[in-house]
Amino acid sequence: MDKAVLSLGLTALAISLPPWPGAALVLVATLAVLLGPAGVPGRRLWRAYRVPLGFCVTGALTLLVQVGGPDGFVSPAEDGPLRAGELLLRTSAASLGVLLFAFTTPLSDLLPRLVRAGVPAPLVDVALVTYRMSFLLLDSVRRVREAQAARLGHTTRAAAWRSLGGLGATAFVRSFDRAARLQTGLAGRGYDGTLRVLVPETRISVRFTVLSVALLAALAALTLVLERPLS
Repeated sequence: MDKAVLSLGLTALAISLPPWPGAALVLVATLAVLLGPAGVPGRRLWRAYRVPLGFCVTGALTLLVQVGGPDGFVSPAEDGPLRAGELLLRTSAASLGVLLFAFTTPLSDLLPRLVRAGVPAPLVDVALVTYRMSFLLLDSVRRVREAQAARLGHTTRAAAWRSLGGLGATAFVRSFDRAARLQTGLAGRGYDGTLRVLVPETRISVRFTVLSVALLAALAALTLVLERPLS
């Protein structure tokens, strides 16, 4: 809850405040929190951020042109660069806010607590099992690739394609085998449709929450102060 107040609050400000200077201030503040107190390495942040940033850039580029009109089938849009820049600022800042929550909150800690928030327990169970099984599957894929490389399975293009086909077939079989063994293990332990996990009790940090709200309020106030002179 503490981190949700900060990260989702920054996301909400990026969407609701004017793009300039509001979203720009939110983007800078979120970057400072990610690289500073959150301790996220810059290279890892870029690897996670470049995918949503690509979607943000692609969406902004569509505002540069318009289809139809007196100037032809495709022509430059009126105020296209301005609108594209505003959209890019909003979406990129909002994406960083979501990444702040993702980098600082393990999914294994978040999912069991969603039941208390009203999310149906079967849906949470499926998400939790899928999350854990995905890492086992990725580990199996890595081991198979290493074995194929050790047997010169990637020396030529034809060998690489054969290795890729074998990798897909092996991963498919192993995933079904692991799912069957998981089902057998759960049945042997009296599975009744609900996965029960220990959720440690935690208390909301009043100090952290107050500082987060203060930061959000300061960003909103600074945006309102700077909006008129900058515009």
